[in-house]
Amino acid sequence: MLPYAAYLRVYEPVTAFPEPARTLWTVYADSRRRPRRIHALGAEHRESVLRLTGSPPEVVPERESRDAYVRRLEDMIYVCPWGTRLRSWLAFERFRAEHAAGVAAAFVPPPLSERVRSDFEQWKNAGRSLRPHILTSTWHIPLDWFVPFARGERSLMLGTPGTGYRPADDAAEELAAHGPATAAPARTLIYVTSMGEARRRVAAALPVVRENLGEGAEDVYLLSAGRLETLGRWLGEFHPGALVELDYGGLVHLLDDTTLRTDESVAEMTVALTGMERGEVELTVAMYKRLLARWRPVRALEAAN
Repeated sequence: MLPYAAYLRVYEPVTAFPEPARTLWTVYADSRRRPRRIHALGAEHRESVLRLTGSPPEVVPERESRDAYVRRLEDMIYVCPWGTRLRSWLAFERFRAEHAAGVAAAFVPPPLSERVRSDFEQWKNAGRSLRPHILTSTWHIPLDWFVPFARGERSLMLGTPGTGYRPADDAAEELAAHGPATAAPARTLIYVTSMGEARRRVAAALPVVRENLGEGAEDVYLLSAGRLETLGRWLGEFHPGALVELDYGGLVHLLDDTTLRTDESVAEMTVALTGMERGEVELTVAMYKRLLARWRPVRALEAAN
C-alpha cells in the first residue's frame, strides 16, 4: 500500500542539467533497469520503509538517490530527480520543528539526530542545492497546489489494459500512449502543465488572493497569499521550459471511482479565483466550500483509528 500522500513535481529538460548529470540522466532515461512510473512510487516507499524500520533507523540515506521520474515530450527528455537525501533532511527538519524534543527523541535517538543535523549543515555550507524537485503533502492536497493547473490538463486512470482500463479523458489516453517511459499506474489522477503556464497562473492569482483572503497564518490547509507566494518562488527556481505535475499519489486509494471521476478541484479553484477577481462573492464562496467539503473528510482520516 502506498503512503497517503500527494506530490507536486517539476521535470526539467535534460539539457538544463550541467555535465556530467546531463549525460547520466540521458542514459538513465533509456535504461531498462530504472523504475517505470507504474513502480516508482512503490520503489520509493519500499526504500523509505527499509531505512526507517532498521535499528537505529536510517533517517537520511548516506548517498543521494540516482533515480528519477522521466517524461518524454516530442524529442525532449524531462527529468525529475527523486532527491531522496535532500528531501529526507528537509522532512526531518519539519518533524523536529513540529514535535516536542521528547517526542522526537522517541523516534530518533538524540545522538543520531545530532549527526543528521551536522551532516545537513555540512551540505548547506558546501553550497549544495536546497531545492527539491518534489514536494510532498500527506493526507491532503494543499489548495494552492491546484492553482497552477487547468481542468483540461487532467489525466485520470482507473485500471490497466485488460483489467477494466478506463481512461477518463483524451489526456489520459494520450498519457497511456507515450509508452513505458511515462506509463501511468493502474489507478492515478494527474495534472501536467508547462512551467510557463504554472507561473502565469500563480502570478495572476496572487494579488487576487492577497486582496480577498490575506496572507493567512493560522490554518495551513486554507488558501492564502503567503503559501501561494512560497509556491511561486519554488516554481521560479527551475528552468522556464520545465513541466509541472500534480500527482494525487496514494490519496487515490482513499477515494472511490465515482469520487475520482467527479473530482473537479482544479476547475473549482479556477472558478473561485475568477469569482474573487470579479467580486462575485456567492460564486466564490460556493466553489471554496465545495473544495473544503471534499478535502476536509480526507484530512480527517489521518486521525481515524
